[in-house]
Amino acid sequence: MPPLALLELAVKLFLLSADYFIDILLIMLLTWSLYPYFNYVLFFLKVECSNPSLLPEPGQRRSIEEPFVKIEMLTPKDYIGSLMELAQERRGEFKEMKFITENRASITYKLPLAEMVGDFFDQLKSRSKGYASMDYTFVGYKESDLVKLDVQINSDPVEPLAAIVHKDKAYAVGRALTQKLKELIPQQMFKVPIQACIGSKVIASESISAIRKDVLAKCYGGDISRKKKLLKKQAEGKKRMKAIGKVDVPQEAFMALLKLEKEVL
Repeated sequence: MPPLALLELAVKLFLLSADYFIDILLIMLLTWSLYPYFNYVLFFLKVECSNPSLLPEPGQRRSIEEPFVKIEMLTPKDYIGSLMELAQERRGEFKEMKFITENRASITYKLPLAEMVGDFFDQLKSRSKGYASMDYTFVGYKESDLVKLDVQINSDPVEPLAAIVHKDKAYAVGRALTQKLKELIPQQMFKVPIQACIGSKVIASESISAIRKDVLAKCYGGDISRKKKLLKKQAEGKKRMKAIGKVDVPQEAFMALLKLEKEVL
């Protein structure tokens, strides 16, 4: 999500939930405020970019780089395996492990900054029953297999929901996004398709069924031709509405999507 859009959401949601505002502000400080979220290489020129919507198409760029951090986790030896598994799930690259005391170890990993923000610290505390701690330092940018994930609602792109995700997680993120939006967007008078796309390829989709009015309620008797005519007229009307209809994404949908990362990663 672009930083300006995220800031706007944070301001709107502040009165609803201070916890959400604090989480959003921390993520902004850790990513966009300190470092551009990613770089892309355009021919031989490296360009800084924080907004996924400004990312050139794959044929117009050579690669994408994302910020990496070195994290040091201090933990009792009983939780070493669990914390190493957590780091590896987040695309971590093992660097070293050493014992500070007989029962306490230091584990060092290098991993993407995007994998550390969100619920990484919560997971670290949960898997170590609160005994582990961590520190991190920014170490630079590294080329990664990243893709731009777009969301379309009724064939219209929703720029605030665009994201840069790792290729291996694109399907899971796209599936979770479309399912969550289906739950949160109200029904319309026409069918609403929700699609997660990489370029022109749709990788996940859902649809919200139309509100159906019973046009045959007052059509008594067995006049089949009249019933067919009414149903055809209704279908044509819905088709026209779909062509010109605009679907507004409710604020509650954006609010729920802010925590979606915790459910997917």
